[in-house]
Amino acid sequence: MASTMEREETQVKGLFERLEKLEEVAEDIESREPGSAASLRGVVQEALEEAEPVRVRVAASLLEFSDRTVRTWIDEGLLTVRGEHPLRLDPVRLHQVLHLVRDLRGAGRKRDLLDAVWYRLQDSALLDRSDLQASLDEMRKGMLRPALSKAEQDAAEVN
Repeated sequence: MASTMEREETQVKGLFERLEKLEEVAEDIESREPGSAASLRGVVQEALEEAEPVRVRVAASLLEFSDRTVRTWIDEGLLTVRGEHPLRLDPVRLHQVLHLVRDLRGAGRKRDLLDAVWYRLQDSALLDRSDLQASLDEMRKGMLRPALSKAEQDAAEVN
């Protein structure tokens, strides 16, 4: 008979595997059917938001790290706590970090994953900003405006 921990691990792994299949389909159809791809990504996000928080030991197994490493990543803010006694993690953030770890390992990165994941998360947060997206869209359309120095800005305000 499987223990509670084993059942939880099986459930979480199964959920993440099913969601990753949906993400693969979304990526595959993105260029042909962007609306359908966005819908699939929305389903993935909703499922993650509704999922139960994940125990540290289960997260460690998914990430292929020790419990101690997962706790360090919690302390550093990479993984988000969503419950205590026992300590449980936010499945949305865990899924995001799991993707980054897999990508980095796939690229041959084995060491300093903490820093690499942290930098990728920061980059992702920047790219999610609407003001940056608007600026990038303007740039792609050729609507370029030169950056002004402080002195040039002050002079422009006077005029």
